[in-house]
Amino acid sequence: MYMFLGVSIIADRFMASIEVITSQEKEVTITLPNGETSVATVRIWNETVSNLTLMALGSSAPEILLSLIEVCGHEFKAGELGPGTIVGSAAFNMFVIIGLCVWVIPDGETRKIKHLRVFFVTAFWSIFAYIWLYIILSVISPGVVEVWEALVTLLYFPVCVILAWIADRRLLFYKYMGKRYRADKRRGIVVETEGEMTPKGLEMDGKFPPRGGTVGVMPQENCQDGANNTAGVIATLPNSNSTTVTMENTKELDESRKEVIRILKDLKQKYPDKELDQLVELANYYALLHQQKSRAFYRVQATRMMIGAGNVLKKHAADHARKAAASGEEDGGEADDLAVCSHISFESAHGQCMENCGTLTLAVICQGGLGESTFYVDYRTEDGSANAGSDYEYCEGTLVFKPGETRKEIKVGIIDDDIFEEDEHFFVRLSNLRVGDAEGMFESDEAGAGPKGRLVEPLVCTITILDDDHAGIFTFSERMVRTSESVGTMEVTVVRNSGARGTVILPYHTEPGTAKGGGDDYEDVCGELEFTNDQTTQTIQVRIIDDEEYEKHESFFIVLEEPRWLKRGISGLSVCVTEEFLPKGQMSAEEEEARRIAEMGKPILGEHSRLEVVIEESYEFKSTVDKLIKKTNLALVIGTHSWREQFVEAVTVSAGNGDEEEEEGREERLPSCYDYVMHFLTVFWKVLFAFVPPTEYWNGWACFFVSISVIGILTALIGDLASHFGCTVGLRDTVTAVVFVALGTSIPDTFASKVAATQDQYADASVGNVTGSNAVNVFLGIGVAWSVAAVYWKLKGKVFYVNPGTLAFSVTLFTIFAFISMGVLLFRRRPSIGGELGGPRVPRLLTSLLFLGLWLLYILFSSLEAYCHIEGF
Repeated sequence: MYMFLGVSIIADRFMASIEVITSQEKEVTITLPNGETSVATVRIWNETVSNLTLMALGSSAPEILLSLIEVCGHEFKAGELGPGTIVGSAAFNMFVIIGLCVWVIPDGETRKIKHLRVFFVTAFWSIFAYIWLYIILSVISPGVVEVWEALVTLLYFPVCVILAWIADRRLLFYKYMGKRYRADKRRGIVVETEGEMTPKGLEMDGKFPPRGGTVGVMPQENCQDGANNTAGVIATLPNSNSTTVTMENTKELDESRKEVIRILKDLKQKYPDKELDQLVELANYYALLHQQKSRAFYRVQATRMMIGAGNVLKKHAADHARKAAASGEEDGGEADDLAVCSHISFESAHGQCMENCGTLTLAVICQGGLGESTFYVDYRTEDGSANAGSDYEYCEGTLVFKPGETRKEIKVGIIDDDIFEEDEHFFVRLSNLRVGDAEGMFESDEAGAGPKGRLVEPLVCTITILDDDHAGIFTFSERMVRTSESVGTMEVTVVRNSGARGTVILPYHTEPGTAKGGGDDYEDVCGELEFTNDQTTQTIQVRIIDDEEYEKHESFFIVLEEPRWLKRGISGLSVCVTEEFLPKGQMSAEEEEARRIAEMGKPILGEHSRLEVVIEESYEFKSTVDKLIKKTNLALVIGTHSWREQFVEAVTVSAGNGDEEEEEGREERLPSCYDYVMHFLTVFWKVLFAFVPPTEYWNGWACFFVSISVIGILTALIGDLASHFGCTVGLRDTVTAVVFVALGTSIPDTFASKVAATQDQYADASVGNVTGSNAVNVFLGIGVAWSVAAVYWKLKGKVFYVNPGTLAFSVTLFTIFAFISMGVLLFRRRPSIGGELGGPRVPRLLTSLLFLGLWLLYILFSSLEAYCHIEGF
């Protein structure tokens, strides 16, 4: 049993490397219909292919290597331990693990297989594999395994993988349409997929209707694939790492982003007082907790909790919380600088005044520092469109900040005239800072000492002179403005240029564009703005509806109507009276001139009287979602980055169990007595396997090859120990393999399947992978070993003999029971039960007892045949 613990721990490292390898990504360039391009990340490994190759190899490596090592270690003669372990492990997986998974689902819940096509393919091959063993042992060439039979057995493995891949891509059912991409819920990245996107039926396809929304790579909900399929993405595959795809449908929601958005919304409501960084860490933990997980993750999680290494998700969240707190302590450099160095600048970078104001006052402020120095700052005015002497009075001078003074003023004279003109501007600039002591005497710079003061932005203040001889030109400052949908109520500024005389009424209203009013995307507004005499700005408020979409680009318009004079300025008063009582032809020359001047001064609309408002997604929210999606990669959780990290983890006891949904779930609990016992039982293996390269090296391949080599060494020892154990207690190798070795190698898979059944939304990780692993066990475990032996004996001019009796009997018995179990699982998909796992208590209990009974009968009949109490084949 101690050796099995060692194999479980090194298999944990092996599965972690596989998770890192299958998480490798590449970039594709997405071309939108409008010609714009964006870069998306796609997984290199197809999920089904990785499950049937590396994932299955990781979970079945001890059985496969045991069969190969036994043949090679017994002078290439057939043994009973290796094949018996493979068949026994298959029986345990098929009956005990699935029966346990049926039972552990909470009352009232069910789990259904989502990749139904893939399940049918792997279920067929898992049964056909054992039928094929019977055929080659008892029908084609009884007692002899020929080279072609062994090689065909091995070649069935890639055939099984290819057919499962075709079923996953639906190439047998739909016309090949080109490479497509879908968002993977496990890692929040884009995964390759193909085929038509229209649902063909819920039971067969496992599909549900698409959900609306918009995102960057807009996918269509596809439950058959386990995530969202991007409709209408056609790709070419050059030899480079970049792939160009074309988007045709951009109206379907990316499920992974939708899940992150939902989590953030829930956490904001639950913890309204928490900072954004804290919410991001919480969201990261919950996203990792609820996302779909791979077989490798469940295997690693189960093993680490079993040996006292702790819950990987909670440890990951706690580590990130500590790092975030440490990084927060490093901020505040500017505050430290202000403590010893004074910052001098204008109070505002912009200012404005009326042409008739006379004098303009600007504020210069001094912040921070020790308050022990005197500062001298020069200032002067500079021309812009306004000229010194005709529009303003040139000035220059020096401001003196004595110790303790924080504010000084600069006064600039403004020159008034009676000419209608555009608004003009000029600049006031600060320069040449000098430092003196408390008495004002200039100081020399001290070697090694930091500055006592510095000029900071804004160093230049822009002054706009508003004409007071015109009622004004009313306009928006620009033709288009962009706003975030999360802004709530947006404010748009209407500017009054080239004059501000009199009180003017300015009507306005909204018009729909691609964005709809009436509360769909924004609230309609219609009203009037009142500009009083000398007032130059007013604001229009529009309420924006927050749909919380990842990507959004919709627009509406705010339209200004013709302004009217509510109360005219003094220069237009006499003209108003004259126009009211005298016809135009009866006016004198002076009155005609006054009328002409009044017409020139009336309020008018400017260039931008129609403002386009573009509603976009919240950039802060979008970046937060993108950051979370990158962080919610399970390969980062179970992988390691350095040998130091591995050794620290090896000697550290962590809490294994606990409710992951609890409010304080992100904090590490204290280890229990069980955790301490298991840690000290396995600390030798943990420290020994900490020498295995971290998964970050060579993208996981270094850990992969070293781990499988160590598994091979331990498996060879287990084979010898199992044989000696059988001899000691009087058991044949067949019974030892079917009962003890198969049970020992399958315990980690049992825990992993239990965790997967209770935590995953579907039954694929717990049921579907059992069938895939059983097929891989035969095709690789027996196929490789027998191919090596058959070729070896062929080269010697002899044949490879295999006793068909015991193995053929076990294979036949397993095949019959497997047909029964598959039929029961399919029957449980009826609406009265609802799925392969869980369901009502009575059917759940009966199914679990049936599966357990099938395994016990298999053990009983195999043992009776091994001891010749019943006749085999």
